[in-house]
Amino acid sequence: MMHFLIATGGSKHSQIAVELGGQLAQQLNSQLTLLTIIKQDKQQTIGKQVLHDAVASIQTAVSPALTISTKIRVGHSAEQIIAEANSHPYDLIILGESSQHDLLSRLVGPTAKRVVEHATCPILIAKGRPKPIHNILLCDSGLRHPALLERLREQMPDLLRDTAVSVTILHVMSQISAGPGVSGKQLRADATELIAKQTPEGQLLEEDVDTLATAGIQVKPKIRHGFVVDEIVDEVDAGEHDLVVIGAHHNGGWQRFLLDDLAHQIILKSNRPILILQ
Repeated sequence: MMHFLIATGGSKHSQIAVELGGQLAQQLNSQLTLLTIIKQDKQQTIGKQVLHDAVASIQTAVSPALTISTKIRVGHSAEQIIAEANSHPYDLIILGESSQHDLLSRLVGPTAKRVVEHATCPILIAKGRPKPIHNILLCDSGLRHPALLERLREQMPDLLRDTAVSVTILHVMSQISAGPGVSGKQLRADATELIAKQTPEGQLLEEDVDTLATAGIQVKPKIRHGFVVDEIVDEVDAGEHDLVVIGAHHNGGWQRFLLDDLAHQIILKSNRPILILQ
């Protein structure tokens, strides 16, 4: 049984995380731990009320039968979430997205960004209306080994055991990030053409399709052409996707800077939950 950690501060965006976490826990038959962070020990009463309200919300909106435990930690939010995640074998951390996107908050770095940088398990950024996850958009760049689908199967195996789940595998062909030898025709081709010509992108898509089809999962490969963030956000807006899956990048140098910036922009601009795999 998987075990999810939901961080909540009682705010509106935290409530979305609480309800989405409850929905996902019910869908995957998982355990839940609700965590709230207080700045000083004398705020224990406030923390207990936040947790009481969160448990009641899940029991009312999702199910009273879910296994839910609660914890209070004292200190800085990001540091305490990471410490809690490292102290137990949680399979997933679920966070709400802060509504503050001004310049100061971006320079300081929101809690979610710090947790993504330091946590060793997947992070789910809750956005939009909480509901069960049936349609997944997997945004695979092919730039890291193991591939994103392999990481999803390893880190969130129960999600792909749900027979009601379907997956769209998206690869964005961008002229900016295209490697040497990539022709203009390839930058205009669709998924079927790339698979037929066995280009590197086509081979990646074909491997992912075969893997999911063998597991009995409905799968659709898709290619978009343009700027990575814009195309992913447009695909999210145009489709019926319940979850967007992207990868974290812990390698150094300019590549990490570029990919981290892309991931940050996708989180900011998407209106659906974002699952970040390590």
